[in-house]
Amino acid sequence: MEKEQVKQTALNVSLAILDGRWSDLDKLLDDNFTYTGDGFVFNKDEYIGFMQDMKQAFSGLKMQFPNIVVDGNMASIRFVSTAVNTGKFMGAPANKKNLEVHGIFMRRVENGKVMQEWQTTDLLGVMRQIGFGALFGYSVFVGLFNVNQPRPKRKF
Repeated sequence: MEKEQVKQTALNVSLAILDGRWSDLDKLLDDNFTYTGDGFVFNKDEYIGFMQDMKQAFSGLKMQFPNIVVDGNMASIRFVSTAVNTGKFMGAPANKKNLEVHGIFMRRVENGKVMQEWQTTDLLGVMRQIGFGALFGYSVFVGLFNVNQPRPKRKF
């Protein structure tokens, strides 16, 4: 694949998520797609479900992509997301705060489809915005009591 095709395919995943175009996202991801990031490993359906949950929990979600580097079939993209946490997400209650989230994801593209994604998010930056105590307390509760979060499920 050409460098521009890899870049556009990788970006189209994020654009489909932002627009809530779930059938387009489904077509962009290979059936054997895997996601690894921030302590999670998801298959294709779980990833779509996770993104659907995120879209429901964060109002006015916007993303900017200030840096994109393509090397072969790999696209590395730095993102800046802004949104208001208006719904429950991953078991944590809404806090109604405006958030700015920074991170980087890498997507491996083959034959016009994304095969894998790896992501890392500035979680310390998120904790500082929403209140370290609230997120820390929630994390300790989940960790100490070994609370199993349900796996995300696709909504369509």
